[in-house]
Amino acid sequence: MEFGAKDHTFAICAYKESPFLRECIESLKKQTISTNIIITTSTDNDHIRNLAKEYQIPLFINHGAAGIANDWNFAYHHCKTRLITLAHQDDMYRPEYVKKMLEGVNGAKHPLIYFTDYNELREGRVVSGNKLLRIKRLMLLPLRIKAFHGNRFVRRRILSMGNPISCPSVTYIKDDLPATVFIPGFKSNIDWQAWEILSREKGEFVYEKSPLTFHRIHVESETSVTINNGNVRAQEDYEMFLKFWPKWIASFIMRFYIKGEESNTIE
Repeated sequence: MEFGAKDHTFAICAYKESPFLRECIESLKKQTISTNIIITTSTDNDHIRNLAKEYQIPLFINHGAAGIANDWNFAYHHCKTRLITLAHQDDMYRPEYVKKMLEGVNGAKHPLIYFTDYNELREGRVVSGNKLLRIKRLMLLPLRIKAFHGNRFVRRRILSMGNPISCPSVTYIKDDLPATVFIPGFKSNIDWQAWEILSREKGEFVYEKSPLTFHRIHVESETSVTINNGNVRAQEDYEMFLKFWPKWIASFIMRFYIKGEESNTIE
C-alpha cells in the first residue's frame, strides 16, 4: 500500500521556551505537501501553548517520566499515522521534505527509516560544509547506492564509526518498528542507540543525499550542552563503539571521534 499525506505526522518535541519554535512550525506549515502536525512537551508553559493555539496545532502534555528518550517516545506514541517525523523545536525543514520523503519510502520495498542529509544553522547563517558535515557525508557515501539500503552489514559498518544520521531528518515507518524505539538511559546518544538496534532488523534505511533539514547549533541546544559535558558524552560514545568493536579498537576510535564532535558546539 502506497503512503500518502494522510499517513504522515510531524511531532514537534518542544522544551521550555525556545525562541526558535515558531520558525520550526513555519517550516512545517510551508511544506509543498501538507501533513499532520502535533506538539508535545513535558515542560508546559504559555509560550508553547500560545504558539499551538495560534497555529491551531494539537498540544499534548507529558505528565509522566521526563528525559529525552521518554519525551521522544511520548511524541512517537501520540502519532496515529504510519509515518512519523520527530521535529526538534530548534530545527527547520525545507519545503520539499515531505514530498521527497514520500517518494523515498514509496520507492522502497521494506523501509524502516528514511533520513536526509542536512545543513547547519549557526547564528542565523546556513553552513553547508564544515569538517563534521564532510565526515558524516563521507560515512554515508555507501548509502547513496540504493542497493545498500537494505544491507545490514553496510549499515552496521557505517554506524560502527560514529553517528552520521541526523535525528530530526528521520521519518519512522511505524508498522515495521519495535513498539518502543528509544531506550531511556543515555543523555546524548539516544538516537545512535536506536539506529544500532534498528540496523539489525530486516528492512531498509532509505537515505536522501539532498540536505532537506537545518540543524541549529547554539549555546543552549541539547547537542552543545551534552558535548560540553565531556565526561558524559565520552562515556556514552565509548559504550556505543563497544557494540561494534573490541575494547582496544573502541578506545583507538575514541581518540579521533572526540575531536570531530568538538566542531558541533559554539564557543
